[in-house]
Amino acid sequence: MGFKIAIAGATGNVGRELLDILAERRFPVSEVVPLASSRSIGREVSFGDKILKCRHLDTFDFSTTDICLMSAGGSVSKEWAPKIAAQGCVVIDNSSQWRYDSDVPLIVPEVNADAIVGFKKRNIIANPNCSTAQLVVALKPLHDLAVIKRVVVSTYQSVSGAGKEAMDELFAQTRAVFVSDPVESKKFPKRIAFNLIPQIDAFMEDGFTKEEWKMMAETKKILDPKIRLTATCVRVPVFISHSESVNVEFEKPITADEARDLLRESPGVLVIDKHEPGGYITPHEAAGEDATFISRIREDNTVENGLAFWCVSDNLRKGAALNAIQIAEVLINRKLITPKKQAA
Repeated sequence: MGFKIAIAGATGNVGRELLDILAERRFPVSEVVPLASSRSIGREVSFGDKILKCRHLDTFDFSTTDICLMSAGGSVSKEWAPKIAAQGCVVIDNSSQWRYDSDVPLIVPEVNADAIVGFKKRNIIANPNCSTAQLVVALKPLHDLAVIKRVVVSTYQSVSGAGKEAMDELFAQTRAVFVSDPVESKKFPKRIAFNLIPQIDAFMEDGFTKEEWKMMAETKKILDPKIRLTATCVRVPVFISHSESVNVEFEKPITADEARDLLRESPGVLVIDKHEPGGYITPHEAAGEDATFISRIREDNTVENGLAFWCVSDNLRKGAALNAIQIAEVLINRKLITPKKQAA
């Protein structure tokens, strides 16, 4: 018997990816119910070869639903996740609302799947920030081998991380540049077309942005609280996929060849690393793919036991929708949940 799955925020970028990936992976569903706000009730979304109509989140009965995949934003999650969880439906949330709650596990299945058992405290599981998810997938095997002391990461994050309106703005601005129309900025604080913006999310008192703080806090919670990490997060004029330039300092010696061989055998990772023009992965090539791609692996001789590498992943998939569905698969494969109808 399959599982009844609800998707809150089904009409957004991540919601549509959730529907696509559920179908692609042949997730064991008995029913999929797309949910949205009042303005999107009745809108149609596709699930495999089916067309589904969105229902209203506010009036939906979750008592017969097994899992709710939430991608409706932090304020919606704050209000609704506890209500949904109280009805016996496990919530897997894509927002930042629950990531730092000590009673809510923050999960990347390739990294800390064992921590998932903690979901029973709240019936909620948090999905990490998109830039964190791909980073810890790359760092986990290296940490297990040589123990990470410090990470310095600069991100090059696509506009899809800011939603559909951000993608529309990049398209509109790019067109405006070519036809000599005025360039209008509504979603971003400055023009994004043919430009870079060294700010993602709001500034904090110490000068870091909230996005940068998320990477620091989440890496500690997911991987190891002893790791020191500093980040600079930059929005770039790319539609899909986040890229990261990563420098890592280890406690133990590790060579580039050792890291390359290790990463090639690691779950969720694909190494494309040839020392020739084009022998690396770009965000365009990573779009639509499930893997976290690693390129440009090299030793950093400015510190003892240092490595540098380039990391790219589709932020709508591994950074959000795919990771959420992988979490659901862990719940099922480890028999932590059973279908409600079967249990009854």
